[in-house]
Amino acid sequence: MKPSLADFPFLDSAPRDLLLAMDAVSEWFSLPAGWSLLSAGEPPEGVYFLVSGSLAAFRPVDRGGHQLLGYIRPGEPVGEMAMIAREPHSASVYAIRDSEILRLSPAAFEMLVHAHPAMMEHIARLMLTRARAGNKPSPRADPKIYAFISTSPTIDLKLRARTLQAALKRLGARATIITDEDAPALSDGMNSAWFDALEAKNDAVFLLTPIADTPWFRTCIRQADRIWYFARADARPSTPLLPPEEPSPARQFRLVDVVLLHHGMDRKAATTDEWRTACEASRLFHWRGLEDDDAARLARVIARRSVGLVLSGGGARAYAHIGVIRALREAGLPFDVIGGTSMGAVVAACAAMGWDDNEIETRIRKAFVESNPLGDYMLPVVGFVRGKRVDDRLHEHFGETLIEDLEMPFFAVSTNLVAGAVRVHRAGLLRRALRASISLPGILPPVVEGDHELLVDGAVLKNFPVDVLKDMHRGPIIGVDVARRDGIDLEDFRDPPGFFGWVAAHGFQAAPPIASLLMRAATLAVDPWEGRSGADLLIAPEMPDIDMRDWKRFDEAVTAGYESAVAALQRPHGLFNAPERDAIADLTGTALESAD
Repeated sequence: MKPSLADFPFLDSAPRDLLLAMDAVSEWFSLPAGWSLLSAGEPPEGVYFLVSGSLAAFRPVDRGGHQLLGYIRPGEPVGEMAMIAREPHSASVYAIRDSEILRLSPAAFEMLVHAHPAMMEHIARLMLTRARAGNKPSPRADPKIYAFISTSPTIDLKLRARTLQAALKRLGARATIITDEDAPALSDGMNSAWFDALEAKNDAVFLLTPIADTPWFRTCIRQADRIWYFARADARPSTPLLPPEEPSPARQFRLVDVVLLHHGMDRKAATTDEWRTACEASRLFHWRGLEDDDAARLARVIARRSVGLVLSGGGARAYAHIGVIRALREAGLPFDVIGGTSMGAVVAACAAMGWDDNEIETRIRKAFVESNPLGDYMLPVVGFVRGKRVDDRLHEHFGETLIEDLEMPFFAVSTNLVAGAVRVHRAGLLRRALRASISLPGILPPVVEGDHELLVDGAVLKNFPVDVLKDMHRGPIIGVDVARRDGIDLEDFRDPPGFFGWVAAHGFQAAPPIASLLMRAATLAVDPWEGRSGADLLIAPEMPDIDMRDWKRFDEAVTAGYESAVAALQRPHGLFNAPERDAIADLTGTALESAD
């Protein structure tokens, strides 16, 4: 029986005669999983209403890829904004599960608008409501049905699922676990409506299966919003992990993650990135125990309560990030993904290594305060300093650590001068990524990668990479911006001394003003306020008299960061996109108390 538009909550307040008229001219059809409903750039061909199943909206990205914007659940409309604006679609929409859809053609839509002016008024109100809530993530726009796939028969998948279920319960979220024994027979009503009912009753649904040539396995990967592969760190992935012809929309759009399980002292059989490649995954998580911090982090990811922390560049002013991290930790506020630019990336890497506050302070003080890291001056060819001191210190503190092996997801930002584009480092040698991210043009020699990348400081194009974090993280973002808007002291450039005169007056421990000059020139076209409005909680430490070259003013900067973070967590209106403390506390399941 053809469904009625009167069944959709979206149209609850629409007049009954209008809905009956729309039913008479609507088209009812099925869309198989993986098929396209509409494509970005194409003109609108109607307004669609999802009856059952699941759709997802994607923004096209380079090389034919797709960036997930969100999921569309039963009862929600698709394409109405393009129809009203008479503009091409801004995103593509695909079926994630087998879906049933009602369509109003453009002609039917126009006819109904003229015959029932109330329809346009109703949709206009709905569009206005959506626009006002545009910056607030909707729980309906995130994955709910997960396929948990074990890659080894020795993995107790049910134990892992129950652990996550319990962690979610502590966050106030409900999850249900479904195995082949719990599910109805494939011929006995297991369709999109069955999954819709599971979604309606739960915040998350876990479909458990090993990799196997069974109908249940194929159902799991075909119906999941997202696939999580559970793999042993001491095992090697088979190649291929799954037959390439096995249909799965989640695989098709790389809505896939790896959870790498560690059991004490692992005998490493494959690199972390080999597992990522074998699973064609977009994200990778480590789970080192059972009911531990990693389990809590994974639960926050599933519950859409994971917190991202992004740290700006700013030279010595970035010491303030250390104080911010201390204050956030004292407030009981966890962060689950972290990254930054330049010195912000260096401090973020310290936290991602799992170092406590004292170790972070000790290592940064040793590397950057006790002696000048930029003191190996030379006659400039590609840089004012050789960079060997910086290389040695990065190697001393970060060694051979790979980004993908860090305790939490991490990224660093550099600038590729060849392509004139931002380079985001999410895998590979950590110290190499940090070296690229802090390579101030003209001061440190750039980093050459392959045949097409000449990498310099990320601040040249993106000093506060909040948007980079938004692309890889769905949840609240804490942003810490320490950049100076007035980064040039004119007095440094009045009758400047020569090199030896500068050294005689200041010694080798102070960086010359050319550092400020080059950074200001390199970042002149960058919007100094970029990224700030994208942070849910913005922390901007006040350090008016600390310059990016003041490497000795460690304690002052750390204290400024700490005090600024404490104040931000206490003030009632510190968030841009939500009421501050209550919103962050709700999203993380923590109580934000005073850190003093």
